[in-house]
Amino acid sequence: MLRKGSGTVYRIIVRSELSDKYAVAFEGMEMDTKSEETILMGKVIDQPHLYGILDRINGLGLELLSVQALPEDTHQSAGGKREPKEPKT
Repeated sequence: MLRKGSGTVYRIIVRSELSDKYAVAFEGMEMDTKSEETILMGKVIDQPHLYGILDRINGLGLELLSVQALPEDTHQSAGGKREPKEPKT
């Protein structure tokens, strides 16, 4: 799903509510914690970048629950959540 040089927005979910001290380990990713899970979301520029994030998760002993590439039309909206853009008319 990654295109060379373009990057893709990913949503990665791990079990456990991570504190802000983990933000440094996942620099460039937004962290949202709720219901015993942490959602990391941000742009991944290429496969080595994605594998680096996954290696960090593994190295910290976190349980990976989900990795999802979001659609191209996903954008940052107010409130910190990503939602699909409205279709152009």
